[in-house]
Amino acid sequence: MRILYFDCFSGISGDMTIGALLDLGIDREIFLRELSKLGLEGYNIEIQTKTVNGIRGTDVNVVLAADEQEHGHRHNHGYEQDHDHSHDHDHNHYHDHDHGHDHNHDHGHDHNHSHPHGERGLVEIEQILDPSGLSDRVKAFSKKVFREIAAAEARVHGKSISEVHFHEVGAIDSIVDIVGTAICLELLGVEQIYSSALHDGNGFIQCAHGTIPVPVPAVMEMLAGSGIPLISEDVDTELVTPTGMGLIKCMASGFGSRPSMIVERTGYGHGKRDIGRLNALRVILGDIYEKQLPGRNDEITVLETNIDDTAGEIMGYTMARLMDAGALDAYYTPIYMKKNRPAYLLTVIARTGTEDALAEIILKETSTLGIRTRTMKRYCMDRQTINISTPYGDARVKVASMGDFKKASPEYEDCRKIAEDNGLPLMKAYTIVSQDAARHLGI
Repeated sequence: MRILYFDCFSGISGDMTIGALLDLGIDREIFLRELSKLGLEGYNIEIQTKTVNGIRGTDVNVVLAADEQEHGHRHNHGYEQDHDHSHDHDHNHYHDHDHGHDHNHDHGHDHNHSHPHGERGLVEIEQILDPSGLSDRVKAFSKKVFREIAAAEARVHGKSISEVHFHEVGAIDSIVDIVGTAICLELLGVEQIYSSALHDGNGFIQCAHGTIPVPVPAVMEMLAGSGIPLISEDVDTELVTPTGMGLIKCMASGFGSRPSMIVERTGYGHGKRDIGRLNALRVILGDIYEKQLPGRNDEITVLETNIDDTAGEIMGYTMARLMDAGALDAYYTPIYMKKNRPAYLLTVIARTGTEDALAEIILKETSTLGIRTRTMKRYCMDRQTINISTPYGDARVKVASMGDFKKASPEYEDCRKIAEDNGLPLMKAYTIVSQDAARHLGI
């Protein structure tokens, strides 16, 4: 499984995210061509390869065309500032700098669409996205991030989402950061994204709302109830921006230690502020490392429910129905519930994708009101059934193999018939069939 791991040891912001993803080796011309489908004007995107603290990485600046002379101050605090210009611009290009080497300048294509780059609300942003030529996947992810940030800003300011016109998501740089990240993820083709705990600073920063504490209020709103771990660093500034927080919350399916993986590439996206150590976002691209056992590995879904007031006959009937409906296995385990009531735990093992039909049977046939499900990995030996001829009759034998290792299990019904037909103890019939199967298989 192709995965991406975000190592947020110095927090995360929108421009750091794009920088790190581009640093993995994404073709910049393709990236810019896709970004141009947004139809958004009035900015330049500057992509620089540079070395900071001895670490080579990529630095990305989204610069408003009217403010090119002041672009070095963008994101000094990490909190995107308000931009409000009344005029449009009709050019969009990027500069590719490799510090310490010859400079290489490439320019993107001009666009014919134009949107003013003042404050925007969620509706205006979606009106930019919907008619664009971006893929449905990029549009859907971008909207998800915008809505996440908009909801947080609305809670902070005590307004509804539709009332919020805010600089954080409405600014051109944030729009480019979010949509650009969505494009990068699509180009990389990753299946799962994981992240480390988020590291943020302390103190206060100045932004469009005045002096605010770190972590900034919108970030705290997105963290609340999310289960995402936050580590406080002894750094007197913001490390996690609202854009970065919205992106990682919508991207990552899990937070914590780096999973066991086979690393393909590593990318660094440099931050803008000197924090006394490396200020960068590291992303690691690779595949999940899974020790593959010989045989067959697949995915199953386990359904469980506690039953304390259903007759045994009903439970037996339910089990038969479940097996007939395709369950891989079904069984009851005696348990004691609250108030020391004796009950049974019904467990059903199913192929993933068939659990809905099995759950319907359980809910209809038993007194339970709910069912728990979980998806699990299953290791299976390869299996086949062979016929063995013995002096006492034929019998089917199930053979399981894992590489060169094999084991055999005679079918009960066939052994019973041999025992009854020949007046043998059942155990003797099992022994005869097992020995003949072992000789046949060479085990």
